[in-house]
Amino acid sequence: MTGPGRKVIAVGNLQEFFRDALHSAMSHQKLEVRDHTEHYVVNLLSLFSRAEALYENDQQRSGHKPLVMMLAEALEAPTLAGRNRGLQRLGDVSLFIAGFFAGSFARKLVDIDYHIAMGGRAYGSLAELVSRGRGQALAGVFAELATKFQRLVDALNEVSEMACAHSDKDILRLYEIWMKTGSQRAQDILRRLGVEPTPDARTIHRH
Repeated sequence: MTGPGRKVIAVGNLQEFFRDALHSAMSHQKLEVRDHTEHYVVNLLSLFSRAEALYENDQQRSGHKPLVMMLAEALEAPTLAGRNRGLQRLGDVSLFIAGFFAGSFARKLVDIDYHIAMGGRAYGSLAELVSRGRGQALAGVFAELATKFQRLVDALNEVSEMACAHSDKDILRLYEIWMKTGSQRAQDILRRLGVEPTPDARTIHRH
């Protein structure tokens, strides 16, 4: 999670760091979620900070498994438990990638709005499925992840980019992200950098 222009922060407890950073980002962005949902996201960040948890098999060499393939595998799972695991994995990977690697999408065919849409739908479907079985306690968590997916991505962007200076290229990318997703965080940063996004631009982009 490091790179040019980023500061490396030494922490004794990774989970504690993510909890504090996420809480700070959500407070700054006036985003509120249930304690269980916040705990879920913190655990997700801690888990995926290890590459072997984020990638499957030899994906570190070949890249991430396409989200549409993950969705197909989940829907084709022979058991309900298998389907639930597949949808949860799809939602988790989408949230982490969109939250921590938003800048890298500028060089790829699949953009951040695709990850947001796929992840949000996966969590929404999962919430409906687990509410019918023994996992009812998690149904509320997954439902909140689904409805607040975009805003959680914004919060994770802030966690990821704490001390990042923005170049002209970054500004253009932020504007593109705002046009595609309506990200409040991207809009706020653009305004701080002297760029005023206009609602008409998003209307034209959608049409």
